[in-house]
Amino acid sequence: MRPLLTTFTVTSITLLLSQAATATPDALKKMQALGNSLDLAKTGKIYNNEAPVPPMCYTRIEGKYNPCYVCHQDNADPTRPNFMQDGSLQQAYEFSEQGLTNHYLNLFVDRSLAVAQIGDQEILDYINKDNYQALAANLKKNEWQGWIPDLQNYALAAEAFDKNGFAKDGSNWVAFNYKPQPSTFWPTNGSTDDVLIRLPKEFRQTVDGNPSRDVYMANLALTEIAFQDLQSVSLPTVDEQKIGQDIDGDGKLTKTQSIIRRDSYLGAASDIAVVRMSYPKGTEFLHSVRYVGIEGEEITVPKRMKELRYMVKTTRLSTSQIASRYGNELQEKVDENLPRYIDLGDKGFDSGQGWTLLGFIEDANGELRPQTNEENFFCRGCHASVGGNIDQTWAFPRKVRGAAGWGYINLHGMKDAKNLGADEKALGEIATYLQRVGGGDEFRSNDEMQHKFFNRDGSIKPAAFEGKDVYQLITPTVERALQLNKAYRVIVQEQSFIYGRDATVKPPHNVHPHIDEATAPTLPRELRFKHDIRLNWD
Repeated sequence: MRPLLTTFTVTSITLLLSQAATATPDALKKMQALGNSLDLAKTGKIYNNEAPVPPMCYTRIEGKYNPCYVCHQDNADPTRPNFMQDGSLQQAYEFSEQGLTNHYLNLFVDRSLAVAQIGDQEILDYINKDNYQALAANLKKNEWQGWIPDLQNYALAAEAFDKNGFAKDGSNWVAFNYKPQPSTFWPTNGSTDDVLIRLPKEFRQTVDGNPSRDVYMANLALTEIAFQDLQSVSLPTVDEQKIGQDIDGDGKLTKTQSIIRRDSYLGAASDIAVVRMSYPKGTEFLHSVRYVGIEGEEITVPKRMKELRYMVKTTRLSTSQIASRYGNELQEKVDENLPRYIDLGDKGFDSGQGWTLLGFIEDANGELRPQTNEENFFCRGCHASVGGNIDQTWAFPRKVRGAAGWGYINLHGMKDAKNLGADEKALGEIATYLQRVGGGDEFRSNDEMQHKFFNRDGSIKPAAFEGKDVYQLITPTVERALQLNKAYRVIVQEQSFIYGRDATVKPPHNVHPHIDEATAPTLPRELRFKHDIRLNWD
């Protein structure tokens, strides 16, 4: 069942578009004819069969700009469970026939008028209102059969967790501090976010089945070791006597802040192997995408969520099974077949790689509702067959190293760490991204970043990065934050998510409405980069 779908007619979206914007005639005409996400969902039809191809894939690379390297990679590591080998997408637009047309019509809409009609205090009041807490009750009321949010006070962001990231409500969700992936989740481009992890029940218990935070913390640290190829890592203080194992290798059972690599997990999960770059079956992630919070001159994480995203690992595949599924995906792309997925109804959809994904998004009034099938389908673009991710995830492999990384996301004081394997002479990840992309976002449309970090000739200003932490590098001014919040609010009112979710006020110039394979510029081989999403915190 798909309850909680707010009624919103074609007439409504036509009225909003006429107030909000001017757009290319074809784009406006098509949006008015089809209606919004909910109108189309009622028909059972899919508007964009290539929804997993995100808007940034239509960037004009002009033979010299490469924002694609952060996602598309050729993996030379035979033990890393990602065999997509899609590095060629850095150089050329390799789309199916349907994918050659950019379906993200919102990119061609000018929302200046609609944004101007929203007052500053109006949008501040809006983003500071909790729209999470009522979701669980609404789902139960509508006999929802899928996963139901079970974390209390999540709208309060950092206040819902203790200093080590554990949820204060006892739900066993754990927040971790990580460096946002360039550049979609940079606050300067319209959203703040956080990510939580929860390991299965046996990973939170002693051998005799008693709940144990010490065991849980140690198993979380072992998961970090598995993803970071570490021999040991620091962690918040745990008691080895309560764990029943010498985890730091000193031959004694004492309190410790270190754990060494081992072959299996601890406690009731001691019969489960620690597998390189692979989460245990039953691992859950919770990801809230939020507006850009504003407190005085400070950029923060506000109460209101744009989206709530949930994923759970339902199947642990062997390396050969993973390789086989990637091989099937590669062949489908070669044959230019459209992407497919298994719809699980209220439970979301099967990614094809052992994960089930489910999302909630704002309705026209700002309350969270289940995403439609096509809106969920969009999520497959990042959390399925992409060469850059690790076990279908992005945030956890980018966690701040060790004990310092257990706690709610905090960009203050976080250094612009380089990616693993980057040249010693290379700039930090953010500076490197800006240099390769030629701008502060994929479309090179972030004028604020352009002015701050680039010279008139397009070269970057190395001095602009000196002494700056991640917060200073990727947060917007209050003025820009207000504009982006207002622009997204208009999209919410339209419920036009299937046409794109980017918080744009004016249409970005550097985007293709259609790809002409015969004339679209490609990149030279020397501008194709190797990239590990993990970071060198040393």
